[in-house]
Amino acid sequence: MSRYVEGVVAEWLRGPRRLPLDYSVESLRVADRIVAGVRAGQGADERAVAQALRGVGAYVGEVMVRAGGGSWVDLDDRQRDYFEQPVGVRMPDGRVWNPLGRALRRYDRGKGGRESLYVFYLLLHGRLDTAMPPA
Repeated sequence: MSRYVEGVVAEWLRGPRRLPLDYSVESLRVADRIVAGVRAGQGADERAVAQALRGVGAYVGEVMVRAGGGSWVDLDDRQRDYFEQPVGVRMPDGRVWNPLGRALRRYDRGKGGRESLYVFYLLLHGRLDTAMPPA
């Protein structure tokens, strides 16, 4: 998956907007904006939307790997049925997370704070309350 993500990021960096994707936790805010842009163009080809969301989800997973110490794992049959994805990220505490599915959910549900990809990362480490500004 890491090699796939590097290809996706290289393609996005070559694009007209040259997105600042540096695998930092903060760059997940850019990932949120990418999903919002894909959502705004809902009339787009379904295949292109699915490909973009897979790329965003994979990017989120790679941030989990690089910044959070996780590792990509192939999901077993039970996990595949539950997550509806072939891969996930196992964090150092042993829990398996679903960044690909999270990107899809972010797209489906819009831009609520709890659906944010950035907030998703913060939830992995229990830092949500200290990282989010008061409402």
